[in-house]
Amino acid sequence: MKIGVPKEIKNHEYRVGLTPASVRELTTRGHSVLVQAGAGTSIGLSNEQYLAAGAELAPDAATVFANSEMIVKVKEPQELECAMLRPGQILYTFLHLAPDPGQTEALIKSGAICIAYETITGPGGGLPLLAPMSEVAGRMAVQAGATHLEKSRGGMGILLGGVPGVPASHVVILGAGMVGTNALQMAVGFGARVTVIDQSVDRLRQLDLVFGNRINTLYSSAQNIEDAVLDAELVVGGVLIPGAAAPKLVSADMVARMKKGAVIVDVAIDQGGCFETSHATTHAEPTFVVDGVVHYCVANMPGAVARTSTFALNNATIGHAIALADKGWKQALRDSVHLRNGLNVAQGKVTYEAVAHDLGHDYVSSDTLLV
Repeated sequence: MKIGVPKEIKNHEYRVGLTPASVRELTTRGHSVLVQAGAGTSIGLSNEQYLAAGAELAPDAATVFANSEMIVKVKEPQELECAMLRPGQILYTFLHLAPDPGQTEALIKSGAICIAYETITGPGGGLPLLAPMSEVAGRMAVQAGATHLEKSRGGMGILLGGVPGVPASHVVILGAGMVGTNALQMAVGFGARVTVIDQSVDRLRQLDLVFGNRINTLYSSAQNIEDAVLDAELVVGGVLIPGAAAPKLVSADMVARMKKGAVIVDVAIDQGGCFETSHATTHAEPTFVVDGVVHYCVANMPGAVARTSTFALNNATIGHAIALADKGWKQALRDSVHLRNGLNVAQGKVTYEAVAHDLGHDYVSSDTLLV
């Protein structure tokens, strides 16, 4: 199969879809890989490394898209990239379609086979391709929150962990999944006072066994969320419904009653955000203020630590990339229910039920396309 890797063009996005090591895995199996020149140079992956791994170089994205049967990316295709997709071409990347009707319409129009990293499942449950980026984003959320609590960044001017004689800040984490757990580890490491809120009492019990009296755990109810958020200096939103828009757990009214200079980090912003006042920001302009509360809502947080993120992501994505290249998309999806769960749009149809429901499209089961 002819596989293409374009350079990412989203704001301050430096990750790359395939590392040279991943390229080698594909080329040794007889596949050809076309990499846009300079796709990885900003994170220390040179054109020479790609050539040594067996790739060919292309001068621009248009050449990559025109000459590839499968496109491997990191972030969702931007408008220019959507226009270069064609019927039957495989797109393998993060998509986050539920809060993005424009991209969804463009992918439907393209006729491409669009497989989303974030909805591919694993044998033991969970979302193994999303997991490494959730780990990165969860850890970054507390770093970003601590930074923006500084007065010069618009925060109230406090140190997350306090100092002897001065109390630590209160960090509230909404969701105890991969994002929440990694945020929790960082916040505890900073010495903050931490509350984690989740619907699963079993998950809260597990965290309590690990962290003991270093954290507080609360069941996710409207009252508990409100009480915790209004007492917090930093709130991290890490809730996820796979493939669907994130639930709005914190209302605009609640934000208006938060402490002035408090910070919100909405890691769920890729799926629309879990704060009513959130809207996506970029690394160039990462924050905005609503009612005195600093909002950090960068939609590609792991892009800031692009080298770490690229290698972590490739560890998770390369297996399915090989399957798609070796077998073709239909046979690869027939053979793996987990990969089949990643199919969001194909041949002009929405094949992921949560996306269809959230955006008002007809849902077509992927099984009907695999016959």
